[in-house]
Amino acid sequence: MILDKLKAYGFQVACIALLALVLAQTWRLHSEQMAHAQLRATVAEAERARATAALKHEAATSLKEFGHAAATREISDAFTTSQPVRDAIARADAARTDRLRTDAERRAATYRAMAEAGAAACRDLADRHAALDAHVVRGAGVVAGLRTDLVRRDAEVVLLRGQIDIDRDLLQDTRLMNSDK
Repeated sequence: MILDKLKAYGFQVACIALLALVLAQTWRLHSEQMAHAQLRATVAEAERARATAALKHEAATSLKEFGHAAATREISDAFTTSQPVRDAIARADAARTDRLRTDAERRAATYRAMAEAGAAACRDLADRHAALDAHVVRGAGVVAGLRTDLVRRDAEVVLLRGQIDIDRDLLQDTRLMNSDK
C-alpha cells in the first residue's frame, strides 16, 4: 500500500512537475511570441519608414529632374534661337576682316608708291637740309660776332662809368679846394 501511495503520489508529483514544466514552456512560448510580434512590428515600421523616405526621395528627385529638363530645354532653345545672331556676327566679322585686308593691300600699294616718289623728295629734302645747315653756321658766326661786340660794349660801359665816377670825384675835390680858398 505504501508502494501504491507512493506510486499515486509520485504520479501526482510527476503530473504537477509536468504541469509546471508545461506552464513554464507555455510562458516561454508566449514571451517568444510577444517578442516575435514586437520584432515584426519594429521591422514593419522600419520598412514603412524606408518606403516613406524612398517615396519622398523619389518625389524630390522627380521634381529636380523636371526642373533640370525644363532648364535644359530653355538653354537649348536659347542656343538654337541665338544661332542666326551668331551666324550674322560671324558674317560681319568675315566681311570686316576682308575689308581690312583689302584696305591693307591698298595702303601697302600707296606706301610703295610713296617710297618710290620719296626717293626724289628725299634728295630735295637733303638739299634743303644742307642749305639750312649752312644758314645755321652763318647765323652762329653772326651771333658769336654780336656777342663779342656786346661783351666789348659792356666792358666799355663799365670803363666809361668808372672814368665818369673818377672824374666826378676829381671835380668835387677841386670844387672843395676852390671853395676853401
